[in-house]
Amino acid sequence: MNTPHKLVAAVFGDSGGIGRALTDALIQRGAHVFAGSRSGAGFDSEAVTPFSFDLTDEASIANAASIMRETPPEVVLVTTGVLTLVDGSGPERTYRKLDPNVMEEVFRLNTIGPALIAKHMLPLLPRDKRCLFAALSARVGSISDNSLGGWHSYRASKAALNMLIRNFAIELSRTHKHAVVAGLHPGTVDSNLSKPFQTGLADGQLTEPAQAATNLLSVLDSLTASDTGKVFDWKGDVIPA
Repeated sequence: MNTPHKLVAAVFGDSGGIGRALTDALIQRGAHVFAGSRSGAGFDSEAVTPFSFDLTDEASIANAASIMRETPPEVVLVTTGVLTLVDGSGPERTYRKLDPNVMEEVFRLNTIGPALIAKHMLPLLPRDKRCLFAALSARVGSISDNSLGGWHSYRASKAALNMLIRNFAIELSRTHKHAVVAGLHPGTVDSNLSKPFQTGLADGQLTEPAQAATNLLSVLDSLTASDTGKVFDWKGDVIPA
C-alpha cells in the first residue's frame, strides 16, 4: 500500500471506530479516501470524499460505486459489521434462542451487505497493478477453530463471509493477476460492537481503534497475490477455514 503516487482508497463503514481509524491512518499516509457512512458526513478534509450508503440498500451501494468510477480506488476496505442488533438482540448462546428474524438481519448486515459492496466495487479495481479488497471478519467465523459453540448467527454469518471472500478471490484472480481479496480479524477493539462484551477481558486484550488500524494496515502491506482468499488476524497469521 506504500506507493510513489497518491493512493486512492475507499472505506465502507467510516462512522465506526475501526473504520474511522483506518480512514485517519490512510490520510496520514497521504492517501485520498472515499469515506462512506449512512449519513455521508463527518469529515472536513480535502483528502476525503464523503459518500452515503446503506448496507441493506443495493441501489445506495451502486450509487457509491458510480461516484468513484472516474477515480477508482486501489484499496477497498469494508469495516461494517454487527454483533448486537439495535433492539438489543445479541449473540445466541444456545440454539433454543434462535430467532429467524434476528438471523436474517445479522446475515443481511454481516454477509449480504459486504457481498453487495464487492459486487459493485471489485469491477473498479485496477487490473495492471496490485489492488486490495478487504472486509472485517472474525476468528469465530472459523469452523475448524470453533471449540466453544454458541453465537450461532454471528459465527455463521462470518463463516459465510469468509467463503464469499474465497469465492471472490478465485474469480477476481482470473482478470486481476495482482489483486488480493482478504478477510481481517482485528482482535477485540474498543468500539460500539464490543462494548457489551468487554467485561472480564484480560489486561492488554482490548485494543484502541488507532492501534487496530495500524495493525491491520501493516498486515495488508505484507500481502501478495498468493495470499488472496485467506483470512488474517491482526498479527498477520492465517485463520483456518
